[in-house]
Amino acid sequence: MQQGRTPLGVKNEAFPEKTMIFGLFGKKNNNQAIVDRQYQALTSAARMPELYERLNVPDTVMGRFEMLSAVMILFFRRTRTSETSGQEIAQEIVDAFFQDIDYSIRELGIGDNSVPKRMKKLAGMFYGRLEAYSKAMDTRDAEGLAAALVRNIHPKTTEPVDMRGLAGWMFEAEDHLLSQSEDVIATGSATLPKVA
Repeated sequence: MQQGRTPLGVKNEAFPEKTMIFGLFGKKNNNQAIVDRQYQALTSAARMPELYERLNVPDTVMGRFEMLSAVMILFFRRTRTSETSGQEIAQEIVDAFFQDIDYSIRELGIGDNSVPKRMKKLAGMFYGRLEAYSKAMDTRDAEGLAAALVRNIHPKTTEPVDMRGLAGWMFEAEDHLLSQSEDVIATGSATLPKVA
C-alpha cells in the first residue's frame, strides 16, 4: 500500500482539523512503517468478530465499511489535538483507508469510469459520519450516538435496532485512545479496546 501525505490547511467548517483526501495518492510517504503499523491495528480492531456477533453490526461489505469508518473516526478524533506528526499520521491513515476502498471497488469489477463517482459518494458518507458521531461524542450523548449509528448502519430497517452497545464501545474506545501518550500515537502503536 502506498498512501500520500496531505498538506495541512484545507479545512472543513464542521471539523476544522479535517483535511481533504483526493489527489494525494502516490506521493512519497516518510512515515510508511508507522502508518502501516497503525493502519493494521485499526483495521484489525474494525474486524473484531464481537462487533458483528454481539453489537448488531451486519457482517456485510457495508457493515465492514461502517466499522472501518467508525474506527478511523475514533483515531482521527484522538489525533486532532496531537502534535503535527500525529496529525500527519492520522491523515495518511485516512488516505490509506480511501486507497483500500478504491482498490476494493476496482476488485469488485466496477469500471474505471464509475470509480471516482463512487469514491466521492463514500468520502461524503465518511465525512458525514465524522460530523454526526463527533457531535454526539463531544457532548457524551450516548442516545444521540446510538441513533446516528442506527441511521447509518441500518438505514433501511423497519424494526428497532439497538446500537447502544456499539455506542458504548465507541465511548470506551475514545477514552482508551485519549489515555495513550503522544509517543504512542507518533510511533503508530495506538490500540483500541476489545469489546467487553
